[in-house]
Amino acid sequence: MSLEIRGLGLSFRQHNGRRLEPLSGVNLTLDAGEVVGIVGSSGAGKSLVAAAIMGLLPRNAEATGSVQIDGAPITKGDVALAPQGIDALDPMAPVGRQLTRFARLAGLSADAGRRRIENIMQQVQLPAPVLTLYPHMLSGGMAKRVLLATALIGRARILIADEPTLGVDPATADQIMNCLGGLAGPERAVLVISHDLPRLLGIAARLTVLKDGRMVEVCPSEHFRGIGERLVHPFTQALWQAQPVAVSA
Repeated sequence: MSLEIRGLGLSFRQHNGRRLEPLSGVNLTLDAGEVVGIVGSSGAGKSLVAAAIMGLLPRNAEATGSVQIDGAPITKGDVALAPQGIDALDPMAPVGRQLTRFARLAGLSADAGRRRIENIMQQVQLPAPVLTLYPHMLSGGMAKRVLLATALIGRARILIADEPTLGVDPATADQIMNCLGGLAGPERAVLVISHDLPRLLGIAARLTVLKDGRMVEVCPSEHFRGIGERLVHPFTQALWQAQPVAVSA
């Protein structure tokens, strides 16, 4: 199984008739068993890549290029997104009811859905009582894990995690990133979009670096060593050198 993105670009039609082009010329490949990361500064277009893959673009958006799995267009259920914000959850329903809804949408029977939810709760390291909680009752780390659980219900071949460690404490961030690293396998690949470069390097085979909506470098994780002498683009070097000394040494 292989996800291939070629020449992905996005433009948005504005009220004055002009077009804004926040993303252009993005190429990316992702094979089963791999974890690949997308990094860059805020506003670089990282989350737009996820939206384009998922087909979650607004009506005034125009996409160019191609996004395919095994040479064919993406079909329903191929890709799942763990979004970055808790506002993606229904504030009026407890976690268990929401996961049950996702299981039903994935075509699982009631019994199969319950077993699947139990298994996923173990995968994301959440105790069973969390199923009874409403979103506003969740800590930041719990919310991130619940969002990840919603994406895992349907057994999608591509899992996208958008800023999975944003706003959580360091210990929880370590746990979440390690969990993501263990989700790739023979039937699944994982794409992680993150500002958390040090932790992402611990699980990703390679990184795509975006700057101002343009892809400036694709490199193996092992190139992020020392002062970044193996990194090609000045922005990638600056991004690495901005990390704490204990990380970049």
